[in-house]
Amino acid sequence: MITPIEQLPAGKKIYFASDFHLGVPTPDKSLAREKKIVRWLDQVKEDAHAIYLLGDIFDFWFEYRHAIPRGFIRLQGKLAEIADSGIPIYLFTGNHDMWMFDYFPKELNIPIIRKPISTQVGKHTFFIGHGDGLGPKDYTYKVLKRIFANRVSQWLFARLHPNMGIGLANFWSRKSRLQNTGTDEVFLGDDEWLVHYCNRVEQRQHHDFYVFGHRHLPLDLPIGERSRYLNLGEWVNFCSYAVYDGEELNLLYFEKADA
Repeated sequence: MITPIEQLPAGKKIYFASDFHLGVPTPDKSLAREKKIVRWLDQVKEDAHAIYLLGDIFDFWFEYRHAIPRGFIRLQGKLAEIADSGIPIYLFTGNHDMWMFDYFPKELNIPIIRKPISTQVGKHTFFIGHGDGLGPKDYTYKVLKRIFANRVSQWLFARLHPNMGIGLANFWSRKSRLQNTGTDEVFLGDDEWLVHYCNRVEQRQHHDFYVFGHRHLPLDLPIGERSRYLNLGEWVNFCSYAVYDGEELNLLYFEKADA
């Protein structure tokens, strides 16, 4: 689905972002964040060769056959504009927006990716994904993810009227851990489960860079002696993203995070 890039054109870059969590904590704050993300996209489209969005773009998303969640039209319009200009956008599902189906591929020409992928960009290899359900522990969520990804569960939820289904989901969405503006997110040191996961993958196949979201902390950590793991953080508190210029992959921050 993602074509390897033999050589990054001169002056072009690859951008990575994750965990916009649009929809929380309030409509006003979500809208302000959405406008900030659109400003970021306007900036990066000037030299972007590709843009990777690694999941939880929405704090909740479910596509009915003839309806999608209300709102987020500014982001969708900007993504459509960028995709129409010829810049590929790759959209990964996260644990909050795994119920994406064919709306983005059909309407915006943006493919949906559901599992981590390995790809080549220039002289470097990348392992890219959202990050949920990977590594040790978190057994309860792994069971829930199987239930939510089950087609029977999706079919049953789709039987609810959108007003009820989306309303119910938004109620639970407002209980997101991001509601508390990041106070629960701390670095776990040796217990960082995505670090364990990256080390396991690295033992099987070398990658220069491991790029994930989900963790909600901007992180840049070594994997073995030749690799690095970057977590993209989130946009409620950090407004952090990563950029690859053909030589280096770096974490950057856009404007100032919301108060």
